[in-house]
Amino acid sequence: MQRSKLTMYIFVALVLGVIAGYIYNATVINNINTKISAAEANIKSIDGQILLIKDSTTANYKALKAERTTQVKLRKESDTAREDKLVGFTVLSDIFLRLIKMIVAPLVFTTLVVGVAKVGDIKAVGRIGGKTLLWFLSATLISLLLGMILVNFFEPGKAMHLPLPDSNLTTDIKKSALSLRDFIGHVFPKSFTEAMANNEILQIVVFSLFFGVATAAIGEKGEVVIKALDAISHVILKITGYVMQLAPLAVFGAITAIIAKQGLGILSTYAIFIGEFYFSLVILWMVIIFAGFVVLKKRAFNLVSNIKDAMLIAFSTSTSEAAYPKVLLELERFGCNNKIVSFVLPLGYSFNLDGSMMYMTFASLFLAQSYNIHLSFEQQITMLLILMITSKGIAGVPRASLVVIAGTMSLFNIPEAGLALLIGIDPLLDMGRSATNVLGNAMATAVVSKWEGELKH
Repeated sequence: MQRSKLTMYIFVALVLGVIAGYIYNATVINNINTKISAAEANIKSIDGQILLIKDSTTANYKALKAERTTQVKLRKESDTAREDKLVGFTVLSDIFLRLIKMIVAPLVFTTLVVGVAKVGDIKAVGRIGGKTLLWFLSATLISLLLGMILVNFFEPGKAMHLPLPDSNLTTDIKKSALSLRDFIGHVFPKSFTEAMANNEILQIVVFSLFFGVATAAIGEKGEVVIKALDAISHVILKITGYVMQLAPLAVFGAITAIIAKQGLGILSTYAIFIGEFYFSLVILWMVIIFAGFVVLKKRAFNLVSNIKDAMLIAFSTSTSEAAYPKVLLELERFGCNNKIVSFVLPLGYSFNLDGSMMYMTFASLFLAQSYNIHLSFEQQITMLLILMITSKGIAGVPRASLVVIAGTMSLFNIPEAGLALLIGIDPLLDMGRSATNVLGNAMATAVVSKWEGELKH
């Protein structure tokens, strides 16, 4: 499928998905959503009544507890029924994402080993890695800082006026611990096959670096390994072309499921927050493109045009991983040397998630504003630095941004229950984050290629 046609098909699928989702929500899902809302309202009312009762041995207290259990069960049953009704749409995106994940791990391994082996000199690997990490750390800091500045400027949480919740009310999101042990566990593999099976990109990168350097070090004997892996990588890229044919169907399924589940009403409820966050992402895009323009000149705009399909795929499926094989292909077509692409891009997917970084400061301070909790400038800078550190070991963690935010909020006495404000709209926000992550990683790879003199005209 030609690139221009693929873009058109994906865009058409996006529009059709919104229409189909709206219709399906109005005709099928709305009744279930009404039951879920009623159950949640009853649970909230019962929680308020329970808090007023001092003696937990009274009959009234036990009756309220029993009623709460019934309402929780009703909500759970309705949730399950809603998911069952949506399975016909979600299966389309699930198939695509499974096929993409099937490709990503072997693609990262084969291309990175070949890239490192071709670089050959371990000093050259260190030099390229140093330039790459310098860009990544700068981009991370700018993204977090921009999120902090813009959320203070827009103040989207001021309109919420939420009372502080009871300390016992929590969410089901596991917090990200500030643990060096956990971070090391995400970086260094104990088993290469386990890392491949779990798609632990950072662990695959570490093993591939060792494998690539060792292959180059054994000289002529390593040539056969390099040629074999190079051939395998081209086979996987060919498979990528086949899988991408399914992208429009995946986009249609993913968008239909999101709109059908949440309804267009979710957009109006959180219109201010969603609008200001996406406006902030546009500003971040401009910053990323300007930074690329400084190095690449007018070719930075050509790169954005080349990766628009990949960004659309990431946007529609809410995962930048789905766009990885497409980005790799487009960067090589753009003129980046495959040894640089295969080295920088996998690292970017672990260390350079610009959209996610901005979201972390933006969302954390939004919740503080919603509860009218004032954080001083020094506290906000401390939060920024904590997020910068804790976000580096969570590549591949489901709902990673929410996990990190949950772990950071308690340090600043922001109620964890506030995450409930974000859970409902997180899929909509994740779409923009994922597309931004793709743009940031593609631009970083092109810039490092230019710095190394490995960018063809």
